[in-house]
Amino acid sequence: MSGGTLRSVMLGDAQADRVVPPSGFTARLTLFASGAMAFLAVFALALSLASGRLADRWASELARSATLRITAPEDQVSAQTSVALTILRQTPGVARARALSAEEQAALLAPWFGPGLDLAALPVPQLIEVMEDEQGYDAAGLRLRLAAEVPGAVLDDHTRWRKPLVEAANSLRRLGWISILLIGGAMAAMISLAANAALAANAQVIEVLRLVGARDSYIAGAFVRRFTLRALIGASVGVALGLGGVLLLPAASDEGGFLTGLGFRGLGWLLPLLIPVLGAAVAFAATWSAARSRLSELS
Repeated sequence: MSGGTLRSVMLGDAQADRVVPPSGFTARLTLFASGAMAFLAVFALALSLASGRLADRWASELARSATLRITAPEDQVSAQTSVALTILRQTPGVARARALSAEEQAALLAPWFGPGLDLAALPVPQLIEVMEDEQGYDAAGLRLRLAAEVPGAVLDDHTRWRKPLVEAANSLRRLGWISILLIGGAMAAMISLAANAALAANAQVIEVLRLVGARDSYIAGAFVRRFTLRALIGASVGVALGLGGVLLLPAASDEGGFLTGLGFRGLGWLLPLLIPVLGAAVAFAATWSAARSRLSELS
């Protein structure tokens, strides 16, 4: 479609707009379909953005961290911890290494054993937090040195469980975008059905318009404008309801984990405002295609 044709279709003609029935089944179907799809698109977009933030946070927070666990007889734990800290501080690529205090280790176990846990009553290993710098360290070489000098030390760089978590979050992000594409396709299909029904119901009026010299683009423009406006209104209402639903979701919290904080952040709140515009564009394309096809059949 050329730019001139697009402008003429959107500017329209009040007389041509009377071809499309202002109410009825097609109007209700278009409004409902665009509103429902926009409502679902808001939540799919929120899920996709939240999953992306989660994947980035897990990747950045865990990629440079590791844990050194020292399991040894009680009278050797302190000595092995001191040797391990010395080795870590001498290792190129290790930015920081510190042994967790008894209070910190008790806090880590509190969700399972409750507050006020006495570590002396349990064979809890000593944990050392290891943070690497931008260059990183040689994990294989560090493990070999620790095995030789600190027999009770086990280095865990979180790779085993960090990678599946990040991949799962990225999969959720992709699922959100795929859902948005499917929502757009479903909306286009329903609007096409509504437009075809309206064209079929007005077949006799279209024949009369042709007899008096109306062009197919003139007739199709009337349907395109009406259905595009209906989709814009319906999608706007759906987005408003969707944003209200997102506001009711629980805020981010450490207790809730990744199941909270699924809303938008900062400028992300502006992204749902594009949904009515995209919905109107989908309705425009779907109605134009349906109108041209139907008018060709009626020729």
